[in-house]
This record gives sequence, structure tokens and C-alpha cells, in this order.
Amino acid sequence: MSEDRTQVVNDYVESVFRRGREPMEPIGFAPDWADQPSRHKTYLGVRRFPLPSGTALPPAGAADVLFGDPPAAPGEPWTLDALATLLRLSYGVLDRRLRVSWNQDSHVRVLYPEALWGRGTASGGGMYPLEVYWVAGPGAALAPGVYHYSTAHHGLERLLAGDLTDEVRAACEAGAGCADADGFLVATVRFWKNSFKYNSFCYHVVTQDAGALLGSWELIARAMGRRVNRVQWFDDGRLNRLLGIDTEEECALAVVPLRFGPPGEREERMADEADRSGLIDRPSFERSAHPRTFEQIEQVHRAVLADRRERPDPEVARGLVPIPPDGGDELVLPAPLTDRLGEDIGATLRSRRTSFGSFTRSRPLGLDELGTVLAGTVSARWYVSDVVPEDVGLTGLYVLANRVAGLPSGTYRYDGGRHRLHVVREMPLAEKLQRSYYLSNYNLEQVGAVLAISGRWRSTLDAYGSRGYRVLNSEVGAVAQTAYTAAAALGVGCGAVLGFDNIAIDEAVGLDDGDERTFLFVLLGHERADSADFDYRLV
Repeated sequence: MSEDRTQVVNDYVESVFRRGREPMEPIGFAPDWADQPSRHKTYLGVRRFPLPSGTALPPAGAADVLFGDPPAAPGEPWTLDALATLLRLSYGVLDRRLRVSWNQDSHVRVLYPEALWGRGTASGGGMYPLEVYWVAGPGAALAPGVYHYSTAHHGLERLLAGDLTDEVRAACEAGAGCADADGFLVATVRFWKNSFKYNSFCYHVVTQDAGALLGSWELIARAMGRRVNRVQWFDDGRLNRLLGIDTEEECALAVVPLRFGPPGEREERMADEADRSGLIDRPSFERSAHPRTFEQIEQVHRAVLADRRERPDPEVARGLVPIPPDGGDELVLPAPLTDRLGEDIGATLRSRRTSFGSFTRSRPLGLDELGTVLAGTVSARWYVSDVVPEDVGLTGLYVLANRVAGLPSGTYRYDGGRHRLHVVREMPLAEKLQRSYYLSNYNLEQVGAVLAISGRWRSTLDAYGSRGYRVLNSEVGAVAQTAYTAAAALGVGCGAVLGFDNIAIDEAVGLDDGDERTFLFVLLGHERADSADFDYRLV
């Protein structure tokens, strides 16, 4: 049976990779923008507790966060101010985006109902389908209970009073950092918030979104002298029942335990097997009159949930690291430009934005700038997880150099350990990149370089089962978010995209004959200086 579930995921991922040549079902789907869901989930009839502003960070520069040694886990105990900062700078509303760009919806963004609100974390298509819940125990800054983070209000909505942290521990099956935690952040996804636009492609996008959020949390926590543990192996149904959510519509993707007090003796209580469904029955606002589901999303989601094998030994991940090719010329990259990364990580996240067609060829990307972004990006692999050791990365990183000063046009593999590029092949790329990109919001001829994030997806599914797809995609999303952050700190334009023909890019970087494939792409380059914008910062 587990092989059948893995095959369902395998078939789904293969359809994602081939969608540029063979469209995914339903063919001819068009979003009903008039019936789109709200970008902000909010509960009705609950008490909402405002959080501190959440914008103050210690004066740790972006260079310290991206290139310094991470604090020893778990770091300093958490406070309410630190929790508010973590939430606000990652998923809270930071500004309104009014910049004129190549994106097809720029003309309607001036209308308030169509306003685009910026956040520190990137999200596929700007959909922001994730929700964050806070399960607080005694000593966790608020009265024990279950809370929902309202992104629209930067406040916590109390859904239930009482200490249910032992229920989370039981669902996480002694995951990393759970024993000493005073509370737990639970990141979930509401599928309709993304699938109304991306239909069957949704599951691929939202699992990367979850990784981007975890990547943001890791960066912000490091700036505050803390770490976040990622628990990615848990009893989904048990957590979903606790939160009062329908697993088919919304589902937990990650749990992050936080410690507010000093480590010490904690009363051990065995969570009973009682049915926790119905404890939370608060209704939430739904803007859409006609939400719908998509068969491929249901199939892959159920396959992942049904694969209930035991948590794998983290050491298994060492056999899943992408294998670099033998031989070939190498190019040592210049040292990272750490002296240009002066802003603290909070200011960097507030300035993060997607370039959307603003790239210009008149100023090539510097080789030292490319090297700085690459070196900062691989720091996303330094995370604490229950299924992957901290010194292991499941992803590879390729460079498709188009207009990089001092670097011939061609494809390269980045070696983060030695900070150098391995030449795959030198060739003109401008036309190939444009032909391989099937959207109209970028002129690829103007882009300096494309970073391609890869992973050994079949090997990961073999080792972890169906849940390996979520684990791998989570790291992919975190790598993309860290690339965004490094580029923003350096003042380089950036945009993460999924609109490439994966097969064509795999062929270009030499991945057309193995189980390593490209998952997500990050565009880099300098932007036009004459773009029209409006400063609408909220914090």
C-alpha cells in the first residue's frame, strides 16, 4: 500500500514537471477573480489580543545572519515581543504594493478591493495560503490556549482556553525540541486560498510556501539569538482535529516548538486518546461563494496523509544529498560582499519585493554580487529538523548565467562548501531562457542570472515515502526565501518563479538522465532606475 501512495505522489510530481508541455487538469481552467477567497483568515465571534508592534530587532546585520555561525540551539528563551517580531516580519502585513511592473494585474492594484499587501516572506503568486496557530502552555506569555494569528490585524484570536500542549507533543511523537517547549507554532495551509488560481498545481506551490515561511522564521530567530526547530513528521489528523480544521480543506504542514522559560522539570502527562474534534468550532469568514476542490490535489494530499510510516532516522538524509558531477572546469568565486550588507534583517525583509519585469541588461550582474547571493542562499540549509541533520542539505543549486560580468554565458553548478562554480556547459542562454519561460511578466533576455534549486526527488520518496515530497519542497522554499533575503540586503533585483519548462532547464544544467530535478527558479539582476512606485509602508 505504501508503494501505491508513493506512486500517486510520483505521478503528481512528474505532471508538475511536464506541465509546460502537457497542461495539468482541468484543461482550460480560468480563475474566477470575482469569487476569490480573502487573503486573510479571520474567525468570527472570538476575542482578539493585539500583539506588540513586532518590528524591533537587535542590531544584527544581514551579514551576521546570512554568513555568521548560527546560535547554538535553542538559543535564548522566547518572549512575547520576540514572538510578535517573528510573526510580523515573516507573515504580517508590512506595506501596500503599488509599483508599476510587468505583472498583468498592476492596473487593478490601485483599487482598494484588489490591493496587494506586502509581507516579508515570498509566496507563490502572492496568494499567502498559510495560516499560523499558537498553542500556548503555562509560562508562554499568554494564558494557555489555542490562538490563531490574524495577519490582517497582527493579533492573536483565542479559539480555546486551556493547556493542550501535551496533545501537540503526542501528535509530534517526541519531535525535535518538543519536550522543553512551552508552546507550539503550527503552520497550516488552506488549499482554496491558492488553488482558486493555480488549481491542480496548488500542492506543489503551497508546500514550497511552507518552506519559505520556515526559512523566514529561521533568519529572524537567528537575528534575535535564537533558533527554531522544525518538526515535519507528526500525526496530521490529530493536530487538525485539535485546531478544529477540516483536513480536506486545511492541513498542518509544520510544527515549531518554542521555549519561553528556562529548561527545567516539566510535569509529564500522558495525552489521552480522547477525540479532540469539536473542541474548537468557531466559524471563520469565507469570502468565496463557490469554493471547489481539484482531483489531483485530493489524491496527492490523501496519499501523503495515509503514509504513516515511522519517523526516519535523520542520518538517512545523508544519502539524499545531490551528487556533484565528476571533473569539469572550476571557477573560484570572489569573497562575499559582506560590507555591503549593512541593514538589519528586519529592514531587509521589509524591503524584499519581486522584480516583475524590472530587470535591465544595461548593468550586468557582478560576479562578486552573484557569489554573495549564492553564499548567503546556502545558509538556508543550516536548520534544525526532526528528519534532516543540521549539516545536511537536500537541495542543489545551479546557475544559468546570462549577463554576469566576468562569467561566460552558460550553466554552472554551485559548490557551497568551497564557494566555487563547476562549469556544466558554456553557451548563449538569452533566447533559450525566454523560450523556456511561458509567462509574460519577465523579459528573460534582461536577467543577469537564473538560480535553479534542485533535489533528488525519487530518492527522497524512496527513503521517506510520500511525506518526503513535503520535506524536500520545504527546503526548496526556504532556499528561495533566503536567496530573496540575500538579494534584498545586497540591493540586487530578485524574483522567484515557477513558470519555466522544467524539462528544458534540466537539460540545460545536465540533469536529464537522473533523479535530481529542478524545482524552483530565482531570477537575479539589476533593475531599471525609472520604475514608478509609491511608498506605502505600514511599519
